[in-house]
Amino acid sequence: MMLIRTTAAYRLLVLGLLGLLLVSCVSVLAFGPASVPLGNVWGILAQQVGLNVDADWSKGQEHIVWLIRAPRVLLGALVGAGLALVGTALQAVTRNPLADPHLLGVSSGAALGAVLVMLYLGDFIGVFSLPLAAFIGAAGSMVLVLAVASHGGRLESDRLLLAGVAVSFVLMALVNLLLYTGDHHTTSSVVFWMLGGLGAARWEVVWLPALCVVIGLGALLVLARGLNALMSGEQTAVSLGFSGRRLRLHVFICTSLLTGVLVSLSGAIGFVGLMVPHMARRLVGAEHRRLLPVSALLGALFLVWVDVAARTLIAPEDLPIGIATAAIGGLFFIMLLRRRR
Repeated sequence: MMLIRTTAAYRLLVLGLLGLLLVSCVSVLAFGPASVPLGNVWGILAQQVGLNVDADWSKGQEHIVWLIRAPRVLLGALVGAGLALVGTALQAVTRNPLADPHLLGVSSGAALGAVLVMLYLGDFIGVFSLPLAAFIGAAGSMVLVLAVASHGGRLESDRLLLAGVAVSFVLMALVNLLLYTGDHHTTSSVVFWMLGGLGAARWEVVWLPALCVVIGLGALLVLARGLNALMSGEQTAVSLGFSGRRLRLHVFICTSLLTGVLVSLSGAIGFVGLMVPHMARRLVGAEHRRLLPVSALLGALFLVWVDVAARTLIAPEDLPIGIATAAIGGLFFIMLLRRRR
């Protein structure tokens, strides 16, 4: 695959990915257990934005497209973009190409916080209860991983990955214990949520992940020069005026917030943050001011189409999207390990 180097080619790539994402988001609204003609989909969307069109579709089709599928597709794009951003940033600060929020225990910590709210605490601050608990869990798990991985004041990438896997197992054991001891009627829905899915998408909640993804992308772009320096080594970053410890802290806070909000709405969807950054690097290289936007767009595209497969393969039932990403990501992980060897 040819690496894009010129500014003009990069802008053309970003515009092409944006256009492809827009077309994909509209096209996939036609897929599902109840198919809707693509022409009707365009008409429904045009009517919702205020255009005067002849309505030759049923109220049921309008309800399916606008109230069920449209927020689901938008949430899928946001979750894919956010997880890809998190994976890109974590791979940079850990200098490990196998790092992602799932393998470093961040997703498991977020899941633990969310399960505590769903089973025991309830909506103590309304709609923000689940995202806040997931963020606290994600941040706590990251602190725990860093404490385990630190050795003599240094943070080695291989130790960090191993610590992440170990902490992830411990946290998931706690999650399973909570599920086992909780109310069995509630735990069945929580178990389905943990497998990953976008069925909870509603227009009234989509604004929160959208806001977090936009803020997260902006914050990581501000830190992009530091990420580039850190990829070259700790000493290089220090010589260029960056504090590795402070930069990691900022990145970990940002990625924990993103992961917490996304996991609270979609469950634990693994391996998106592992795969997508590698695809983006094949296109634009490792310069993070270019890499981050392309990773976000590719992640959004990837999860939008994986969701189509999840809701059509065993229709009318929904296949948990985490199963599909885990199958694809596991094969990708094996391929990466073989290439590194």
